[in-house]
Amino acid sequence: MSYRLEIGTALLLAVAIAIGIWAANQQSRTPDFDFRTSTYLNGPRGSKALPEVLTDLGRPTERRRTPLYTLATERAHRPAILVLLNPIIDLQEAEVEQVARYVRTGGAVLAVGDGGGVTACAGWRTQSGGIGSRDTIGVRSLETEARLPPTSLVLTARQGVTPELGSLRKLRKGAAEDSEPDACNTLRPFAIDTVILAVNNRPAALRLRYRGGGTITLVADPGWFTNRAWRDTDLPIALVPLLTPRPERPGRVVWDEYHQGFGFGNQGSFSGRTLDWLRSNPAGWAILQLIAVALAWLAMLSVRFGPALAVIERRRRSPLEHLEALGAGLESAADTDTAIKRLTLGLRRRLSRAGYAGNDNVVSWLESLELAMRGPHGRAAVRRLHDLLTARVRDEQRVLLAAQAVEDVWEELRPRTTRNAS
Repeated sequence: MSYRLEIGTALLLAVAIAIGIWAANQQSRTPDFDFRTSTYLNGPRGSKALPEVLTDLGRPTERRRTPLYTLATERAHRPAILVLLNPIIDLQEAEVEQVARYVRTGGAVLAVGDGGGVTACAGWRTQSGGIGSRDTIGVRSLETEARLPPTSLVLTARQGVTPELGSLRKLRKGAAEDSEPDACNTLRPFAIDTVILAVNNRPAALRLRYRGGGTITLVADPGWFTNRAWRDTDLPIALVPLLTPRPERPGRVVWDEYHQGFGFGNQGSFSGRTLDWLRSNPAGWAILQLIAVALAWLAMLSVRFGPALAVIERRRRSPLEHLEALGAGLESAADTDTAIKRLTLGLRRRLSRAGYAGNDNVVSWLESLELAMRGPHGRAAVRRLHDLLTARVRDEQRVLLAAQAVEDVWEELRPRTTRNAS
């Protein structure tokens, strides 16, 4: 039976699935309406180039797709720098508390834009750098000589935690610490370094240093961390140092993707992005149709309609047919006496209940067998076999005649208790 059709269908199905997966993960750009500054997006507004640049520079990176509820207590996966690229989902109060504890114990945080609430928690906010909301203003780096593009946002110190900036309720760590102040009130920097300054003397990037070695770096403009900006400007020269762990605290640069909407089970997963592309792209629909046709064809092949096809019946030889074939083979061996003796020994072994294990003297056994035969036909067959065994005349037909005599004796004396003696 040929399996060419089944193999071809399976190969076609595998190729279609491979093309779908490759196309879903090799899209040339992100949809124009997706404004997330995420390292999973490779469009102009995405930030996929940032971890790739750091990896090429030998700095380990990792995408985090889980909440920050255990950030301060993690040991095995404690990040050297936690990067919050203007996430679209604000951090929960418990997560902000974890960030504050993480900084107080020496951690480093880079918060871009609102930072999911971290920028406000640190005592700063972002606002337009020019007169209008879309106006830009020139900036200069105080730590490098790189020529930086203008920014539309700058940082301004907050006068206090106001309702519109999202005040946090008092966070408690335990019953014994009911009087502990708000987690954000515990973040009091002892030094503030301006990294990038606008021409109107408003900071565009700040580094807040805390006792214990922790730092929070604030960058106002999320557009500085996009693929287009890193490709067309000198921003990597000024921003890569902000993404480099300190020598005394090495480790991984961790990009928060959970608050960008790429948590586990969301569309950021590999299977989710693949299925989304298959549903939203014409080529994906074509691949799904090919897969459906292939599965339907395989289902049709797996079901047999109508009766089974007739085949050639192959019947096994009976023991007597094997005996005749053995006799013909021994006759061709040109050793007639040995062949007849072997046939007789085989008959004696078959007629014995437990298998005969005596000597090779079968002449006396044939004489006793002749006396035990019940009918004249059986006695004649035993006498004929005895004569063929003791004859000294060379005759090419002796072996075949002996085989026929053995067959007659077997038919006369074979046990009747089994359906097929062998």
